[in-house]
Amino acid sequence: MFARMIRLHPRPFIISVTGASIFALATVGAAYVLGEVTDRVVVPHFEQGPVSTATVVGAVAAIVGMGVLKAVGIVTRRLAAFVLVANIGATLRSKVAAHYQQVPYEYHQRTPTGELLAHAGADVDVSAEALAPVPYSVGVLVILTTTLGWLLATDPYLAVVGLIVFPALIGVNLAYQRAVEAPAEEAQELIGTVSNVAHESFEGALVVKTLGAEQLEADRFGAAAGALRDAKIREAVLRANFETSLDAFPALAVIALLPMGAWRVDTGAVTVGTLVSFVSLFTLLTWPLRLIGYVLSQIPGAVAGHDRVEAVLAEPPDPRPVRVGPHRHRQDLSGDGARLDVDNVSFAFGSGFEPGAEPGAEPVSHEPALKGVTLHVAPGRTVALVGATASGKSTLLTLLAGLVDPQEGEIRLDGRPLAELSVAELRDEVAMAFQEPFLFGDAIAENVLLGPPDDNGPDHDRMVAAATLAGAHDFVARLPSGYDTVVGERGATLSGGQRQRVALARALARRPRLLLLDDATSSVDPTTEGRVLAALSEHLTATTTVIVASRPSTIAMADEVVYLDDGRVVDRGSHQDLLARQRGYARLVRAYELDRARHHGPAAEDEAEAEVAR
Repeated sequence: MFARMIRLHPRPFIISVTGASIFALATVGAAYVLGEVTDRVVVPHFEQGPVSTATVVGAVAAIVGMGVLKAVGIVTRRLAAFVLVANIGATLRSKVAAHYQQVPYEYHQRTPTGELLAHAGADVDVSAEALAPVPYSVGVLVILTTTLGWLLATDPYLAVVGLIVFPALIGVNLAYQRAVEAPAEEAQELIGTVSNVAHESFEGALVVKTLGAEQLEADRFGAAAGALRDAKIREAVLRANFETSLDAFPALAVIALLPMGAWRVDTGAVTVGTLVSFVSLFTLLTWPLRLIGYVLSQIPGAVAGHDRVEAVLAEPPDPRPVRVGPHRHRQDLSGDGARLDVDNVSFAFGSGFEPGAEPGAEPVSHEPALKGVTLHVAPGRTVALVGATASGKSTLLTLLAGLVDPQEGEIRLDGRPLAELSVAELRDEVAMAFQEPFLFGDAIAENVLLGPPDDNGPDHDRMVAAATLAGAHDFVARLPSGYDTVVGERGATLSGGQRQRVALARALARRPRLLLLDDATSSVDPTTEGRVLAALSEHLTATTTVIVASRPSTIAMADEVVYLDDGRVVDRGSHQDLLARQRGYARLVRAYELDRARHHGPAAEDEAEAEVAR
């Protein structure tokens, strides 16, 4: 795991390890210098009287020099490690965010938003931050290796202490790794769960408040947060015991060194200074060993986070071929629309599409949403899809947009199967506006163009033309900053009808050859809707349009109506023909208009009856 991340930015890691190695060698050097000062200054002073000034100055210079070297090593290591973590975090976050845009729509359908946020946030953070102390740990290994070599070269009896302490230390580390792995992984997964619950509660704030479900949501979040707390506490208990053990090892080593060292000094095998050096070095090892313990305690959580990030990056991207380059927009709406052919298409929602389904899970049997749908639309024609709830209208539009692929049958655009079009080609040719519009918390101009417009250039003209066609230009022009007005999150500062018109303008601004409208004017009042539909009918003669519709005013702009029921095409023809020969169609249209008219009194009901009849 660490090796893969380090390969992303090797230079700061190398610099940081170099600084850590300088610190390590300076630490051992400081212990050696302390031993030499003991043998050359302290012991002679007690045995023979004052030593020369030059010797004292040399001793002080050596101690200060080792201190300066240690400081240089610390500064170099810390700065480079910070750069390393920041760079790797930014790279992983960018990779995850970019991959989210490349995976098929099904991935987003089956993965909760909280999980997506946790992958790009907490999982990346815990993966990258675990690298920060790694260079220091390398330095500690240099200290341990150098110390052990020094012990072996100096005295085999003293070396026994190191040969016992260091393997014991490794054994404790391995035992800790095994014990903490499960709670660390559980905690990392629960972070995603807590994020998802929080996201749902915040997104559904309107529903929660209107239904008085505040306590229910608080309890749900409390249960998830409590589970995360328990997992974190189990991890912390194991870590506390482990760190206590680490603190004990250097102290035990010193206890073993003192009597053995005294005996070796007595026999003349080592000097007092050598013993002082080793005792000093083992005393200094307390903090480095604690840091190694910290690194090892972070590894399980880092591994869990990194595995979750890798699982995202391992998701296969959209199988459609990718074309590199910017989107092309027609300079105007002249030319031909796209020819659309739908041949015997069937589709059922399965485990790869269900929210919360795990990748690779066994498919769940579902009633097909579409059953053998066949539809042919000539270039420039407008077709309205009409049907009851769950008849397959929105599902069919989702397939026409290439967001998901049919399990059976084929969809072709100008004779080419959608599966053979590159992602960029598909987005150039097809645009879709939804019943529930999504706006970014940015300027209206950037919402329409999906990018900053040029000043009074082609982009600006295209934006204004699209907004005018969608009935949005007039209300946008009245806003304090016009098209530069920043809307709230998801367009919260606009009304539902305004959001729909801005979203419709966004689809029109791409000047697609196939326009898909999923009840995209349902939140607009009838008068405004009539103006918008009339403008679309007049100006979109060169665009093939498929509309999910329920209002007769929307249906009336279509050249042909396709009546869907239970995922099948029941009939097709003009609005009047279907009213005459399909009782289900007539009941559906009449029921919608009468329901809408009941909110406006008896006169509106009479008008609705007349509109249905027309």
